Amino acid sequence: MPSHIRKALGANEGKRGIYTGEFVRTGSKPGYISGVHTILLKNITDETGQIITDHQWFNMTKSFEQADLKLGDLVEFKATVKKYIKGYKGRRDYILYEPTKADYMLSRLTNIRKLDK
Repeated sequence: MPSHIRKALGANEGKRGIYTGEFVRTGSKPGYISGVHTILLKNITDETGQIITDHQWFNMTKSFEQADLKLGDLVEFKATVKKYIKGYKGRRDYILYEPTKADYMLSRLTNIRKLDK
């Protein structure tokens, strides 16, 4: 993904806005006790229609489940832009990794709804 896209997202750090993304698929990631269900959205745009990230994974929430999404469905939601540290943060020298760096993501999603085609 071009770095200028995430930089545009970073320019709105801490701000809340309305975003739209295209549903791709569900997935899972390890959790403390059991796996956490996730959802992948691609081509996420802001209120002006500008793509702010090519994709992002979100935790599967009750609102996402209730939307009953199919491949290609458009989803609208409110979210806050948040900074996070990306990369391996452990102390194992034998693991090859790139240095950590700051990146931006959408968090605190609310008002999730499937848009009519």
